[in-house]
Amino acid sequence: MDAAVTQPDDKTQEPAPHSREWYESLSRILGKAACRQLGLYEIPADILLSVVIPVYNERDTLLDLIDKVRAVPIRKEIILIDDCSKDGTRDVLKKLEDDERERERVSTESLDRIPNRITVIYHEKNTGKGGAVQTGFAAVRGDIVLIQDADLEYNPSEYPRLLHPIVENKADVVYGSRFLGDQPHRVLYYWHYLGNRFLTTLSNCFTNLNLTDMETCYKVFRREVIDEIAPKLKQKRFGIEPEITGRIARRNYRVYEMSVSYDGRTYEQGKKIGWRDGITALWCIIRYGIAD
Repeated sequence: MDAAVTQPDDKTQEPAPHSREWYESLSRILGKAACRQLGLYEIPADILLSVVIPVYNERDTLLDLIDKVRAVPIRKEIILIDDCSKDGTRDVLKKLEDDERERERVSTESLDRIPNRITVIYHEKNTGKGGAVQTGFAAVRGDIVLIQDADLEYNPSEYPRLLHPIVENKADVVYGSRFLGDQPHRVLYYWHYLGNRFLTTLSNCFTNLNLTDMETCYKVFRREVIDEIAPKLKQKRFGIEPEITGRIARRNYRVYEMSVSYDGRTYEQGKKIGWRDGITALWCIIRYGIAD
């Protein structure tokens, strides 16, 4: 009579992505060199990522975006700054706050250990993206700080690749470039593309960096960088991009670029940047390229 095959009562739990156990398992199978090429590495469990999300009239995309941010397997805090939205976004955020308070109430973790903890800050007057980013920077507690737009043009699943040079202590700042060429990129607005390349090239002339995408949303910083530059930031709208770039270049921080995908949206879908912002960016490149 055949012996009965005993099935285990519980399935072995898979190690969390980017944990030490996960990385060691993959490196045994693939080898360390292959893991490096594929961007597979260990993120220490005690690292806290602060995700700063400026929000203005993003009712239709906001919850989807937050779900995508939460799904990234890194311990993080999510800081949402509503820049006086008028389209019902605030109602969405109020419900999110209520859910967060209930989650904190029933959690057995201390508040500092709750993963994906959400903080919402409200502006009573519209200040622009730069103003919202400055408010978010003032509230961060994490070891690494990342800027995320709320419109789903950028994919949060790419956070681990962006963090890699900082975690390995090679970089102080990482820019996520839409133009390095090895990630999907929606084809839109040729003149915007030319304007972006022009502004990036001019910025490089003043900063002596060789960036391919100065205007990118994805900028990632060591906390020490934010502590140094955030109190000095002045630009309230999209001029924040060349201002940040000028300030980090002047302080000789180690800057890396990593490729990111880009699912750009049209003006009908809610795109907000316009030609006036390009003129402001031009002024800011010269202004912050010369002096603080």
